Amino acid sequence: MRNPGHDFRLFVLVLASALTSFIAAQEARPRNSGAADWWSLKPVVRPALPDLSLSDRAWCRNALDYFVLEKLRAKGLRPAAEADKRTLIRRLYFDLIGLPPAPEEIEAFVRDSSKESYEQLVERLLASPQYGERWGRHWLDVVHYGDTHGYDKDKPRPNAWPYRDYVVRVFNSDKPYARFVQEQIAGDVLFPGTVDGIEALGFIAAGPWDFIGHAEVAESKIDGKIARHLDRDDMVTNTMMTFMSLTVQCAQCHNHKFDPIPQEDYYRLQAVFAALDRADKKYYRDPQSAKQAERLQSRLEELKRRRRSIEDQMARQAGPRLAELDAMIAAAKLAPETVRKHVEYGYHSAIEQTADTVKWVQIDLGESAKIDRVVVIGCHDEFNNIGAGFGFPRRFRIELSDDPKFARGVAAIVDRSRDDVPNPGVEPLTFRAKSAGRFVRITATKLAPRQNDYIFALAEVQVFDSAGTNIAAGKTITSLDSIEAAPRWRITNLVDGHYPVTAKQNQPSLVELQAERRKLLAGRVEAETRAALEETVAAIDAADRELRQLPAPALVYAGTVHAGSGAFVGTGANGGRPRPVHLLPRGDVKKPGPEVAPGALTCVAGLPSKFALPAGHAEGERRAALARWLTDARNPLLWRSIVNRVWRYHFGRGIVETPNDFGRMGQLPTHPELLDWLASEFRDRGGSIKQLHRLIVTSNTYRQSSTLPDGNDQPQSIDADNSLYWRMNRRRLEAEAVRDSVLAVSGKLDRRMGGPAFQDFVIEKPEHSPHYQYHLHDPEDRRTHRRSVYRFLVRSQQQPFMTTLDCADPSMQVDRRNETISSLQALALLNNDFMLAMSRYFAARVQAAAPDTLTAAVCAFRLALGREPTGDEQKRIVSYAQTHGLANTCRVILNLNEFMFVD
Repeated sequence: MRNPGHDFRLFVLVLASALTSFIAAQEARPRNSGAADWWSLKPVVRPALPDLSLSDRAWCRNALDYFVLEKLRAKGLRPAAEADKRTLIRRLYFDLIGLPPAPEEIEAFVRDSSKESYEQLVERLLASPQYGERWGRHWLDVVHYGDTHGYDKDKPRPNAWPYRDYVVRVFNSDKPYARFVQEQIAGDVLFPGTVDGIEALGFIAAGPWDFIGHAEVAESKIDGKIARHLDRDDMVTNTMMTFMSLTVQCAQCHNHKFDPIPQEDYYRLQAVFAALDRADKKYYRDPQSAKQAERLQSRLEELKRRRRSIEDQMARQAGPRLAELDAMIAAAKLAPETVRKHVEYGYHSAIEQTADTVKWVQIDLGESAKIDRVVVIGCHDEFNNIGAGFGFPRRFRIELSDDPKFARGVAAIVDRSRDDVPNPGVEPLTFRAKSAGRFVRITATKLAPRQNDYIFALAEVQVFDSAGTNIAAGKTITSLDSIEAAPRWRITNLVDGHYPVTAKQNQPSLVELQAERRKLLAGRVEAETRAALEETVAAIDAADRELRQLPAPALVYAGTVHAGSGAFVGTGANGGRPRPVHLLPRGDVKKPGPEVAPGALTCVAGLPSKFALPAGHAEGERRAALARWLTDARNPLLWRSIVNRVWRYHFGRGIVETPNDFGRMGQLPTHPELLDWLASEFRDRGGSIKQLHRLIVTSNTYRQSSTLPDGNDQPQSIDADNSLYWRMNRRRLEAEAVRDSVLAVSGKLDRRMGGPAFQDFVIEKPEHSPHYQYHLHDPEDRRTHRRSVYRFLVRSQQQPFMTTLDCADPSMQVDRRNETISSLQALALLNNDFMLAMSRYFAARVQAAAPDTLTAAVCAFRLALGREPTGDEQKRIVSYAQTHGLANTCRVILNLNEFMFVD
């Protein structure tokens, strides 16, 4: 009997030996001695083609084959034979458009004996709209795109999809790669007035976002600082992994342990994004409307500057009395014309134990309206001898939106949340607001003291349009909470049009004040000046009306300069300059080091790491500088990274098998000369991804068979993982390709492109922490039969069927899909409700086209596998169908490895 202890000791010895060898190998690799000694940081130089024999050159269809064959010959290997035409057409279809070829397309290709048939098929597939859907999905993996925020509450992002559609559109149009990169970093700056320039900014906001850390925790708190630090970290990580294949994020606590990236470089990149938040960004999809809106906005700004200039001129001519009259007239317009109410009536929040608890109350105006000003009046209450200004918040914001949850399209009217506001007593506070919206929200971010506790209270809120009408009077009020106390604090009193004022003796009426003003202007202000003001005001009103008549702007969830919402204060209209970014020793936000300026990496030779930006530069210039730096022809990482990604999706493995890490902890390239030839060809020929596809799929390397040579184990013993490409790799379909193929062969695939994502779940409790209930979804719902690229991607609760098939986690930057083998996959493919429903549709489709069971079974084989069943397969499948029914037979066919894999 064997001694278990002996086996364990042997295991420990083997493990220790392996670890020792691994550590020795790592120590032998060059460390941080500089940039020039590492392959990925060296300049891209086009290598000469290898010198092959005449017979070897005859095998090569293009330059790629030269580099591959040279490596094979060096190892004593030879390439596999070319795959048959049925295999090639299925391989091309799944690689380029992610769908199976129809039987008639296969037969036509097999019968076509012309030399051009293969190249013509490639061109047809590259021109297909489905190409963009297939390759767009690959890109969305890399940038960790999702339709929810992630984190604890994981709220939906209803406007994330325009970025997804942009990506699909870019691949279909074969936009030059440098332009594609630049648009995603700074499209609004480098390509103003374009739809792509705005929608592309969804890249910056593609990843997870901590709703609690941003919207419910003040930025002044440690948790708020951490949330914003992590948010910028995600932007930096996504940018540098996606475009540069570098793990720059490893330098946020200290200098990178393996790559020549100092900590300061990391924080320079954070500073590039220091003004950005993730939020819905308004834009016009119609270019004509966008141009009109831009023209009108520019016109309005010019007219308002002119009005201010004329008003200043009038003030100088009329003297100080004009300002006094204007103030008195404004107060008189606000004065209520009915009986005054008790000063304590209005709104009162629940009592809190801490001052920094966030409270809000909002008014539903009934419809979106143009707001001229908002007036807020404090309360009077003798509780604890407080008196005037009882409960008036020490810090607050007033915002406007068409969204009752204020999750999108938020316009800031005033932001007083950075410093304490003096108690105004019961004097009205007026805030100008040249914005439109349906909901007006007053958010208290620092409550008023009461008696060892804190509250938020108001007597009245009035909202006036440009005509001077209080459009809030009598409207519906909602709030985060309210006090359970006397009826006097009913929040309906907040908008009843009455508020406490002190009646003043001998106060002139509004009519008298206006008459005095007219007389003053007529006597002291020149007629030309008065006429100029009237003309300018009329022009402002006309331009404003024209702007309101334009179609409502669209929304895209993107990186944007945003005013913030909830407890979150952004860097929008009232938020000031980009946040200062400090180097954080050990990544500790509580111990900030020196402030850093925006810049890039010092390890890329030939490119300046510091951006020459003028003082007071616009926020977007930081991103524009980074976009230009990334796409510089001298940047070796950008060009190597993308060609390696494309190569990997075609062959199932990359030339560098760590597509997101070209640093010292990543893998070395198996074919460095081939990688540089591809990178230089791609860069120098305009960055056409479709041309890169043509090069790859027309090579003999790509067209090899995936089968092992009979009776010859030599290739397997020399290169077991096929890193030298002596044959094609057999690959399992990704989860999306499986689902789309099932829909296609069942005749249920809806090929409509673009638009909002379909939801294959029922959402519960969306107002707080949504629950995404997939088991309540009906798989026969036709709205969900679109391609999987249009599926609504939930981060926290992923779709079980797709996850079982190794679908990408939208919270992670996925450069390589997992290819696991588990019993759950077999069970899901056999028993999932979606598979059962599609099997029935598949059976109905073939039954409608076939007079008998045999013909139906043959038809099912053709649709699913692209071939005729063998004689033995016919017998077995017909026997099974007669016993178990055609639907179950179709289900078996959909579970065959031949359906799930591409040779």
